[in-house]
Amino acid sequence: MSLQFLRPEWLWALLALPLLWWWLQRKRYAENPWDGVIDAHLQPHLLSAGKAQALKRAWLWPLAALLAILALAGPSWRQSEQPLWQHGRALVVAMDLSSSMLAKDLPPSRLLQARAKLAQLLENRSGGQVALLAFADDAHVVSPLTDDHANVALFIESLSPQIMPQDGQRPARAIAMAVKLLRQGGAQQGDILLLTSSADAPAINAARDAAAQGFKVSVIGLGSEAGSELQLSDGRMHTTRMDSASLKQLAAAGGGDMLPLRHDAGDLQALGLLDSSHPGKLDAGGRSGVVRQDGGYWLLLPLMLLSLLLLRQRAVFGLALVLMLAGISPAPADAQTQQMPERSWWLRPDQQQYRILREADAAYRAGDYDKAAQAYARVPGAQARYNLGNALARSGQYQQAIAAYGQALAENPQMNDARANRAAVERLLQQQQQQQSSSAGGEPPHPQAADESAHPGQTQGSPQPDAQNPAQDAEKDAGQRQAAEDARQAQQQAMDKALAEADAPGKAAENARESAVQAAQREQQQAVDAWLRRVPDTPGDWLRQKFWLEHQRRRAGGDE
Repeated sequence: MSLQFLRPEWLWALLALPLLWWWLQRKRYAENPWDGVIDAHLQPHLLSAGKAQALKRAWLWPLAALLAILALAGPSWRQSEQPLWQHGRALVVAMDLSSSMLAKDLPPSRLLQARAKLAQLLENRSGGQVALLAFADDAHVVSPLTDDHANVALFIESLSPQIMPQDGQRPARAIAMAVKLLRQGGAQQGDILLLTSSADAPAINAARDAAAQGFKVSVIGLGSEAGSELQLSDGRMHTTRMDSASLKQLAAAGGGDMLPLRHDAGDLQALGLLDSSHPGKLDAGGRSGVVRQDGGYWLLLPLMLLSLLLLRQRAVFGLALVLMLAGISPAPADAQTQQMPERSWWLRPDQQQYRILREADAAYRAGDYDKAAQAYARVPGAQARYNLGNALARSGQYQQAIAAYGQALAENPQMNDARANRAAVERLLQQQQQQQSSSAGGEPPHPQAADESAHPGQTQGSPQPDAQNPAQDAEKDAGQRQAAEDARQAQQQAMDKALAEADAPGKAAENARESAVQAAQREQQQAVDAWLRRVPDTPGDWLRQKFWLEHQRRRAGGDE
């Protein structure tokens, strides 16, 4: 049994113990005016009990610090056996998402063929953990190491050059990221598969470093030797072709092989990527490894006992305050204003932005587009401006949505979705303005308003009954008066019927206009819903947003 420290870097803190002892002695002399007047061995008998006990406890602080440092260093004096590689050989797939993937020398395109190859790998691989990376100018994690191959397959259709923050082709960064993922997953051996069309000197060196650490690098080449012309985002034409020589050099440096892409699974089988088993995989008679056990927790018991002796009322209050501060979480949204906190003590600016974006996306999916727009407006960047435009368009604020899309395109001219959405909103806004102008033009006059002087029972130019003779005859003959009244009522009914018939075309036209306006508004709303139904809830939008945040954080940290 030998003593080892699992985290020996903590032992450097022992250098601070002499400084702690020196500071305690200075504090002791400053607080005890009797030093130099009364001998040290007489002070406990002559001074008050409280002062004497404080002087006695001074040496306990360095002892407590020593125990804490040793516990943090992880002393280990025991070993135990643990199984190794219960889930087979790990694999990290790094897929090229540069603009060259849009070339059509591998019909229908390199991108679609690479997607199909990735789906074929995930479907036919027998066990083992798989991770997925996407790279262009930089590398980003699409999915970390996982046993659930179906979870990785969810992102296949979202892989395209449009989700990458910056165009380029630097496979060296993908290899370095793959090695990091394998190390974080505890792998001692593993495979790295690159789907790309060319390699440079840094990538070959990165493959050599990966092989030195126990990770084999293989390549499936995309494209053809003849190549294909491709129009770049700035309008220039560029010829891209598969550089087999550089890819073979990369695979040789990485201890693997290079094969051009095939439609069947023969390339994957030849590279040994469909079977995740290897000599380190456990079975009934498998091997296990020896792992050191951390025994630092045994030092916590005497450390707690010393704490009881050292801590006084003020120290206990200070410790409680520290624990309260350590447990503080970001303030929740205000119940009245429904606004999220601007800052958090424990989050970096990029983490704050990510939290705001999560809240904004949740509000968008819940249909609270005004709240989502307010949140998106607080985050910088082209992706946030794009999402802001979607939220504003959903809430009917078309002018503001057009301005937000314009800001997104000003920051990233390659955002084709923002350009398409802006054009769609401009068309909808133009239709809305045309409908409003046609409604403001007025309605044709009502037939009844043609002659305001006409009596309700008369029409202009109609013959009038003789009012004098029936009145005189009525005094003489009640029967004639009744006949005149019947004639007048019959004429009134005829007039009302004529007016109703004359008014019918006007009402029909008005109803037709109202139905047309309602149909246009309904069609416009359906168009908006259909157009916005695809944003921003697709995996591609989530990946684009995630990669953009990582890109901004790396730029801010100087990690290019």
